Amino acid sequence: MEKPCSLLVHFDKGSAAMANEIKADLEGGDGPAKADAMRRAISLLLNGETLPQLFITIVRYVLPSEDHTVQKLLLLYLEIIDRRDPAGRALPEMILICQNLRNNLQSPNEYIRGVTLRFLCRLSEPEVLEPLVPSVLENLEHRHHFIRRHAVSAVSAIYRLPHGDQLIPDAPELVERLLASEQDASARRNAFLMLCACAQERAVAYLLSNADRVAEWPDLLQMAVLDLIRKVCRSQNRANKGRYITIITSLLSAPSTAVVYECAGALVSLSSAPTAVRAAANTYCQLLSSQSDNNVKLILLDRLNELRTTHRDVMVGVVMDVLRALASPNLDVKKKVLDLVLDLLTPRNVEEVVLYLKKEVVKTQAGDLEKGAEYRQMLVQAIHACAVEYPEVAGSVVHLLMDFLGDTNVAAAVDVVLFVREIIETNPKLRVSMIQRLIDTFYQIRASRVCSCALWILGEYSLSQSEVESAIATIKQCLGDLPFYTVSDEGEINDSAKPAQPVVNSVTVSSRRPVVLADGTYATQSAATETISTASVAPGSLASTLNLRSLILSGDFFLAAVVACTLTKLVLRLEEVQPSKVESNKACTGALLIMTSILQLGQSSYLPHPIDNDSYDRIVLCVRLLCNTGDDVRKIWLQSCRQSFAKMLAEKQFRETEEMKAKAQISHAQPDDLIDFYHLKSRRGMSQLELEDEVHDDLKAATGGFTKDADDANKLNRILQLTGFSDPVYAEAFVTVHHYDIVLDVTVINRTKETLQNLCLELATMGDLKLVDRPQNYTLAPETSKQIRANIKVSSTETGVIFGNIVYETSNVMERSVVVLNDIHIDIMDYISPATCADVTFRNMWAEFEWENKVAVNTVIQDEKEFLNHIIKSTNMKCLTPPSALDGECGFLAANLYAKSVFGEDALVNISIEKQLDGKLSGYIRIRTCRSCIILFLGNPRAQEIPALWH
Repeated sequence: MEKPCSLLVHFDKGSAAMANEIKADLEGGDGPAKADAMRRAISLLLNGETLPQLFITIVRYVLPSEDHTVQKLLLLYLEIIDRRDPAGRALPEMILICQNLRNNLQSPNEYIRGVTLRFLCRLSEPEVLEPLVPSVLENLEHRHHFIRRHAVSAVSAIYRLPHGDQLIPDAPELVERLLASEQDASARRNAFLMLCACAQERAVAYLLSNADRVAEWPDLLQMAVLDLIRKVCRSQNRANKGRYITIITSLLSAPSTAVVYECAGALVSLSSAPTAVRAAANTYCQLLSSQSDNNVKLILLDRLNELRTTHRDVMVGVVMDVLRALASPNLDVKKKVLDLVLDLLTPRNVEEVVLYLKKEVVKTQAGDLEKGAEYRQMLVQAIHACAVEYPEVAGSVVHLLMDFLGDTNVAAAVDVVLFVREIIETNPKLRVSMIQRLIDTFYQIRASRVCSCALWILGEYSLSQSEVESAIATIKQCLGDLPFYTVSDEGEINDSAKPAQPVVNSVTVSSRRPVVLADGTYATQSAATETISTASVAPGSLASTLNLRSLILSGDFFLAAVVACTLTKLVLRLEEVQPSKVESNKACTGALLIMTSILQLGQSSYLPHPIDNDSYDRIVLCVRLLCNTGDDVRKIWLQSCRQSFAKMLAEKQFRETEEMKAKAQISHAQPDDLIDFYHLKSRRGMSQLELEDEVHDDLKAATGGFTKDADDANKLNRILQLTGFSDPVYAEAFVTVHHYDIVLDVTVINRTKETLQNLCLELATMGDLKLVDRPQNYTLAPETSKQIRANIKVSSTETGVIFGNIVYETSNVMERSVVVLNDIHIDIMDYISPATCADVTFRNMWAEFEWENKVAVNTVIQDEKEFLNHIIKSTNMKCLTPPSALDGECGFLAANLYAKSVFGEDALVNISIEKQLDGKLSGYIRIRTCRSCIILFLGNPRAQEIPALWH
């Protein structure tokens, strides 16, 4: 049995011989030997040994010792032994130590007095405490603050016992007098806490009488004051609310950062007036800029985010103060700052925010910044969000961001090009300058994905004759001379793209194979690819502009197909804007030459992988289109693609708007709700803050701001029956999961006609669950109930189990009775919540995560969309695939689902199903996460309680 103790030491199990050795050392040893023997005895007791034969030996040989270490160990020993008999009365042997404790309380040594007083705080036997009360009270006036400090704690502990008011009936008066004259900070704190717990009216009176001097009190006492104010106001006693707010406001300038932080939280909990919220927000911002600990910064950002959800209008004014936290080198802090700022954008502050972010982007160009590429990517995404919501600010940043199209961080470059693609559609005024900028910087792009998107932009938004001609010339320059490889009778390598002069830090990779020509003669087929260090090549040189050629020669034929489509669009548009047929035909001939060269390269034998069928068909389609173009086909290529993109952006904006509306709190005021009209009240003696608070409360009451919609059905689902109806003790639990905490509210009912003594709820956990504190013992009268609360900490998303029993005693039966409880399974779905992420982020995580669970679909559901909705509801995930992509009846369905745990873990799901000829659905559900426990749970039909859904 585990016993409560302030000392816990691991020790092996003892034996009778060891007990005899301890007894011998206690009887004949000196001070150090007795101390070592006491340590061994305490260790054995903690490991379940009883050692009843040692008590008398300790009373005879250890009590008289004057060694301080021995005396301290003696008190620990007395703390952990059983001091009561089976009937619940104090053991007669405990009377033997009363005289020793009284002598210690009157000892001339301050340390002995202090540790003895501290030991008395853990005693609960009135028979032992009663003769010691006079000595304890005498120590309240001792000259040393160490003794007075522990004397107050002892008085408080004795007074809070079940019959403590009979032992010290005037304890509150004595402690109040001590508090008025005490100078030691810890002693004053202990005295004030005693009044708060035992005589709250006296504590409130003392606080209000010294309200003007609270700012001068030590920080320990100020923290106790804040706890008292919260407790008083939580009990609906808000009569002195204005005076409490004044006290808290005066403490906002305290030198202790802990006090200032608690003041801000208390101020928000007491008042919802804009002045109070603004003061709390400014306090959090000051702490955010002054504290260097990253964990502190993250906590402060969480508090600011909580203020944003309820007081967004006030938080808008501190956006620039929050942005200063970007100076922190930690990426988690930067990400939280950017997420918070993006939720506080308004037409008034968006220009300042974007300007600040623009300066931060410039700073990332310096090489000394740690993780500068990742930080730059976060900034690009933030600026993208700002420009989408407020298009008028895009012009000030888009040209700067386009310099990063050739960034070595491919993810950041992809974010930039996606930003450019969206802005050029939503801001027609910037189209001309952006196209020209893209043409000028196109040669810097080195990533295939970025090149593909940039080529699409050039093909869709190059509208004038000069833009089209410049785009075609840029593409030709980046492709280099044609053909991509040559065949010579002499077997020599001829690369038309090779520069005349050797380039520093360049590597030429050659491939040579013999081939048979049509006339039966032999020749050598060869190609050369150059890998060039951009650090050693001047911008604009021939070698540095062959980015498309290098990517195509590396086997990227998807990019080659994009080049063909882009050239086709540009040539078709040139025929519309160019009056001269000669120039149009010349451009068409050049485009056809490029496409045929790509096809020839793809079908050559020197490449390790030939061109894929999709890319081949796409390029052949472009060749046929340029040779014979109809009006309908021309309309599809030049107009429909851009219209589809505009439709996709409009749908995305609509979906985001609908999500914001869904997140908005909808509150309703009932017809019989009470509304106080503050205009009819007397305002005499009220401060401006109290007046604002009255107005704000009236508005919230009128609009239903105080109404909390309770999901009664959901609450009933969380009530678990722990025992049977025929058990003498009935118990049921209401489980509340809140982020990292699980709260069990257990209702215990005594169904017998007897009084149950020492009733204890014993709980244990399995998995990554930890019981914070053990519930205490209770006494239940016949047919009465008791509410017992247990707190459990969660450290991961693994499924856990809580099990235990209820132990109690009755007067008729001396043995303890045990009622075993049903197990409580903590569902992993309580930790997972639906979330959203960009498609690019989803694909990156899908490629990064190693854990995968592939589940075959086997369901009785025959409709694809009904099955998708069923999966979404069962897994508590969000569908990232837009509704427009799911429209129609084609017999196939593919969708991506996403969720995030409270611990920051991502869960990805891809559903791919098709309807068979017999009407049944078949396919697979693939789950990927960073932890194996999540995919195992999501793929387990028993855990989801959806039988026959998949196997």
